[in-house]
Amino acid sequence: MTVTTLPIDPHPRTNRRRVIANVFPPALRAPESAAAAVFAAVRHRGPVARDVVASVSGLSIATVNRQVSALLDARLLRERPDLSVPGAIGRPRIPVEVNHEPYLTLGVHIGARTTSIVAADLFGRTLDAVETATPTGDQAVGLASLADSARRYLSRWHRRRPLWIGVAIGGVVDTATGHVDHARLGWSQAPVGPALARALGLPVSVAPHVDAMAGAELLLGHHQPGSGSSGLYFYARETVGFAQVIDGRVHTPSGGPGTIAGLPVQSELLGGTGQLESTVSDEAIVAAARKSGILPADGPNSSITSLRRIARQDDGSAAADARELFAERARVLGGAVALLRDMLNPDDVLVGGQAFTEYPEGMKQFRAAFSERSLLPPRQIKVTGFGNRVQEFGAGVVSLSGLYADPLGALRRSDNRRSLVSA
Repeated sequence: MTVTTLPIDPHPRTNRRRVIANVFPPALRAPESAAAAVFAAVRHRGPVARDVVASVSGLSIATVNRQVSALLDARLLRERPDLSVPGAIGRPRIPVEVNHEPYLTLGVHIGARTTSIVAADLFGRTLDAVETATPTGDQAVGLASLADSARRYLSRWHRRRPLWIGVAIGGVVDTATGHVDHARLGWSQAPVGPALARALGLPVSVAPHVDAMAGAELLLGHHQPGSGSSGLYFYARETVGFAQVIDGRVHTPSGGPGTIAGLPVQSELLGGTGQLESTVSDEAIVAAARKSGILPADGPNSSITSLRRIARQDDGSAAADARELFAERARVLGGAVALLRDMLNPDDVLVGGQAFTEYPEGMKQFRAAFSERSLLPPRQIKVTGFGNRVQEFGAGVVSLSGLYADPLGALRRSDNRRSLVSA
């Protein structure tokens, strides 16, 4: 991989203000404006007539007509006269749909070990995705390497216009400036948003990765909470985290999301430090398997994938021991989710991440532990509709969130940024 080092800025304060002007907080919320409501109705139901959009959105037909006309002029929607009802008269009877083919957005999920770069269309569908190792070491060099990878990936898309960059990452994220503190990567006030804005010449939004995944569930239609409802999203893989959805909006505190990594848990079988993340992470499960002799000490067969393969064997002591490790992880996770649920008492509980989706056989133990630990009435636990691609869709929805919240404004910001780069 070619690494391009970002130039040192001789006037950091001035430049930081200029670059941060191209970093925008993610808008992980249900549509609020008229244009956003119309765009959402067409996105979910199109091709669709304007009277149907009015019925679905609750807007007047006059308002819908104005917004549809503006979205057509912006080329975010297109008309489908070939689908008009025979005998219908007048342009308002012509169905409209999202004009997705000319555009894409770019999502980047920066994980503890792996970074995914995702091209998404305006529906939130993944057009293509690639993975690369997350850079380690000096943060400036690492950011330059990631920006270079994203720039080279974006150069492949000659027939689609990129509109926005969305980044989903762990650690503490300042969504207003795009700066990140990520202890596991050794990053401190890393200018993730500004670096990508400078390198790619596009507006950028940066979100905490679990908030992003909760936003994907909210905005892309898998588990949409009702109006006035609340939801708890719990994530587990190499790290653990949670997010809250309140009244159609992912709630991100001004100081960044809270952490459950240090939640006290106990497991003699898994070991760890008595804290949740060090007990249930992929790394912790693999370490326990190595200690018990299920996996070799090192090598390609000493991985979480190998452990799952062993657990799915029909018989043998190694298979039984591997299944017990995964069952214990599920029990610990079930107790942790029950504790969070009892504290927050949301209307919906949703879990995601490969700790759940890569080994669904553990959900029986997870649900049993949840029911045993929770002191509140029984509650159904839903599993993410995105399966093992939840990180990919989380990054994608961050890149789309500004467009979904304010389609015309987002397009203007993208146009303005392109004009500045061209000048």
